[in-house]
Amino acid sequence: MSMPPPVVVAFTLLLFGLACDAQLSSSFYDQTCPTALTTIRTVIRQAISQERRMAASLIRLHFHDCFVQGCDASILLDDTPSMIGEQNAAPNRNSARGYGVIHKAKTEVEKICPGVVSCADILAVAARDASFAVGGPSWTVKLGRRDSTTASKTLAENELPHFQAGLDRLISIFSNKGLSTRDMVALSGSHTIGQAQCFLFRSRIYNQTNIDAGFASTRRRNCPTSSGNGNLAPLDLVTPNSFDNNYFKNLVQRKGLLETDQVLFNGGSTDSIVTEYSRDPTMFKSDFAAAMIKMGNIQPLTGLEGEIRNICGIVN
Repeated sequence: MSMPPPVVVAFTLLLFGLACDAQLSSSFYDQTCPTALTTIRTVIRQAISQERRMAASLIRLHFHDCFVQGCDASILLDDTPSMIGEQNAAPNRNSARGYGVIHKAKTEVEKICPGVVSCADILAVAARDASFAVGGPSWTVKLGRRDSTTASKTLAENELPHFQAGLDRLISIFSNKGLSTRDMVALSGSHTIGQAQCFLFRSRIYNQTNIDAGFASTRRRNCPTSSGNGNLAPLDLVTPNSFDNNYFKNLVQRKGLLETDQVLFNGGSTDSIVTEYSRDPTMFKSDFAAAMIKMGNIQPLTGLEGEIRNICGIVN
């Protein structure tokens, strides 16, 4: 049996790649579930109106999903006797939130279009709607992701950034997912909303020198040296419930709460990007939206891969 010439093989692979990419489309549900996006948006708006912090939680949930096995809703899978999933991985345990909101959105969508809209797509749309609900940018979400049938605690602990990771490590983690250094800084800007637990920033406010003294003193009041691990502090002390560029202004003033925040402005290669975003909120929001689109395209399951889960927490 003769083999096709290399140029034919290359052309075939190119067409295959284009076909795979084309499976994600902003109009994916236009015929099969035309009211899906408005249904999801209603649930997200209601959740955020009840708890403003939920916006940050939903964006983070999408991020933590996409960085492990791709954007496949694996983070939503509950543990089973034969599988320890991502929810109990160190970066998610007792900190990842918003599962109930996604389950609610899925329930409402299932009422109108059973078995059509994936949990992975709901996560992607929820992150976009959450951003917009608190003053952040909106963007066009490409749809057509399918849901995984597996999840891995080990993979989540290996793939997600550690809260004390250095700059080079962060750049490498994001690069491995196809995201540039600029994407990484822009996505970090989601910390303009949300809160962090005391144990995540205790070392920074007590042991580090690249921190504003007054800021450190303020944060110590609710984060003792040996207790209060779960006590919360806003990632942006100025406007913690509004999506703006104050996060980057804070970094320039050495008021980043987490080590992975301040490392972005600490004499390294990302200082200039932080400075730019601190001065130009429009550029930040534009880059954030572009980076979220790129992140949402990390290794999606499409076509006949995976499944459309009926309930987001369990495999069909």
